[in-house]
Amino acid sequence: MNKNDYIKSELLKMMSYWGNVASAAGIVVTLSLSALDYLVAPERFHQFFIYRIICASIIAFLLLLQIYNNKKNLFFQYTIFSLVTITVSAMVSAMIMSFGGHQSIYYAGYFIIFIYSLGFVPFFSLMRTVIFALLVYSIYFVPILLFDNITNVRLFINNNVFLLATAVTSVLWRHYNDKLMQRNLSLEYDLSQEKEQLKMYSTQLEDLVEQRTKELAVSEQKYRGLFDNASDGVAVYDSNGIIVNVNRKFCEMHGFPMESLIGTNIRVLDADKSEPEKQGRIRRLLDGESVIYEAKHYRKDGETILLEISAKGLHIDGTDYIQAFHRDISDKKRLQEQLFQSQKMESIGMLAGGLAHDFNNILSAIVGHIELLTDNDRLDADARRHLNVIESSARRAGQMIAKLLKFARKGSLDFQPIDLNSVVRDTAELMSKSLSHRNVEARLELDDTIPHLVGDANQMEQVIMNLMVNAADAMPEGGTVQVKTAAKTFGREASQIHPLLAIGPYVILSVTDSGTGIAAAIQNKIFDPFFTTKEQGKGTGLGLAMVYGIVKDHKGAVTVASQVGKWTTFQVYIPSVPGWQPVQPALPASPQPSTGTVLIVEDESDTLKFVSDTVQSFGYSVISEGDAVRALQLFKERSDEIALVISDIFMPVIDGRDLIKNFKAIKPSVKVIVMSGYQMEDFVRQDILLDDFLRKPFDGIDLIRKVNKLVRPKSLLS
Repeated sequence: MNKNDYIKSELLKMMSYWGNVASAAGIVVTLSLSALDYLVAPERFHQFFIYRIICASIIAFLLLLQIYNNKKNLFFQYTIFSLVTITVSAMVSAMIMSFGGHQSIYYAGYFIIFIYSLGFVPFFSLMRTVIFALLVYSIYFVPILLFDNITNVRLFINNNVFLLATAVTSVLWRHYNDKLMQRNLSLEYDLSQEKEQLKMYSTQLEDLVEQRTKELAVSEQKYRGLFDNASDGVAVYDSNGIIVNVNRKFCEMHGFPMESLIGTNIRVLDADKSEPEKQGRIRRLLDGESVIYEAKHYRKDGETILLEISAKGLHIDGTDYIQAFHRDISDKKRLQEQLFQSQKMESIGMLAGGLAHDFNNILSAIVGHIELLTDNDRLDADARRHLNVIESSARRAGQMIAKLLKFARKGSLDFQPIDLNSVVRDTAELMSKSLSHRNVEARLELDDTIPHLVGDANQMEQVIMNLMVNAADAMPEGGTVQVKTAAKTFGREASQIHPLLAIGPYVILSVTDSGTGIAAAIQNKIFDPFFTTKEQGKGTGLGLAMVYGIVKDHKGAVTVASQVGKWTTFQVYIPSVPGWQPVQPALPASPQPSTGTVLIVEDESDTLKFVSDTVQSFGYSVISEGDAVRALQLFKERSDEIALVISDIFMPVIDGRDLIKNFKAIKPSVKVIVMSGYQMEDFVRQDILLDDFLRKPFDGIDLIRKVNKLVRPKSLLS
């Protein structure tokens, strides 16, 4: 560094230091002089106090900006200090204009401004000093000329003379001090150069340094070998976050060469924005605490990786460093999220099944009582029309419940070997007109060599239809839906696609659209029931939830990938099992007609009344009971006369399945009709001894037909 550079560097330091001192002093003086306001202008105290608070706040902000700015230069220092001085001058000018104008005693504040601005801070140039003094003076002089009516000319001239005299004196004093400082700095540089020339190394010292250098080189080689070959990414950075060293694994993780990372602030890589948390973590590390945390970092290609970071503060040769080990846990987190999503969907499915069962009970009562009302001859045409509307709405609600049951895997599936390509072609043909009206083109790329999969053709058609409708909804301006089929056998990589995907052969269905895409923030919600991004009235949100449920019923998995504004791809994986043969559930043999009383057990009172009234209206003797415990006791007492039991399955205290087993144990010949919102096959597989089945909601005709098949009323036999 030559003498001129040294002088400039030192002058910059002085400018920075005294600028900070003057700014800090300005804050103190500005606020402390509010006491003078209270004595001199009590009526303006609150107004002036607000001026002082605003002024002090601006100075504080500029002071902080100066302190924390890493790129300090002379122009920046002058700019900050000029803004501080202008702020104070503007405050004093506002006070002057508010209290007396050209006659205000607050003009004395400019004496303090000249003293602080020109007395403390070096300018190193007479021209800059003069311009600065004129700027301060103009802030006083110009507003008075423009906005004040000068009535006391003598006083105004007197004030200006004093101000100008103070300004000239301050400028001369500042110029003298600047020259003195530059001369002193020149002498300091000459002295430092002479000291440098006096530094001589002895031969003994040179030998010692050489020996230690060799030892250090060996130690460096050992350290570098351990450092570079570590399986985790390692970074060392200082207390300000500047990276001083990284290993090869760290570079591979982030995709940057080592020379690009060293000297860069670690915050550049950080994709998390929680600044207070980061500062607190650094303080803990520098205090000697070991910290393990998760963070998201940017890669060179713009993607992000999720890292588990284990960090520890180091104190080396008087300098604080932080050493951090980075482990990529992106795949681990992705698998965890997929597993959590699967568990959540399982829980939602159980909830949906329970709700659907209870709602089917309500629908059964509604539909049944509508039938009973319809048989009433006293109803007029208008009342019957209203009943038809109610019945139609109830049956539509039943269809919605059927969808929920499918999602909850409570509906029956007809598993058969099916050709997925045929199902895709049939579905695409069925939807062709609907898609063309929306300016959407369906393109099929089907692999004719794929094997048959084992599944329910109707349900697979529903999957394809829902995915194509979802794709069309994502392209409001039209576009292309591409449907592909393929086959692949997966090994251990199956769990990387989806944690619940088993090893084996699969048929793969892919549906890709060129639409708006799905934001990453909602990708883990799209399979939730009733979650939708559509406007109200445009959909129920059951489409993708049904896809998820159906695919899981087929022992498969569904994944989604998307880029916002460009495309979305859903991939469905269904196992293919050649030679599979469907197993049909064995239905009970047709019973022989008999006579006797009908016992009806149902905990839902409205459904119980409908079933009881309907059966009784056809001449049967009926015992109705809403409590399973009392029903069992009644059956024990009157089993001889009871020929038929109509019972719900899911009831409190005693489950319907246990209740039926008890009935059969007491009287093996008793006939049983089960009522449920679920499918008959569910109960056949559970070895429930039933003779017939009524799926809720049902109407009176189905009920009586099944009762007549098992029991004949006494009135018909007499």
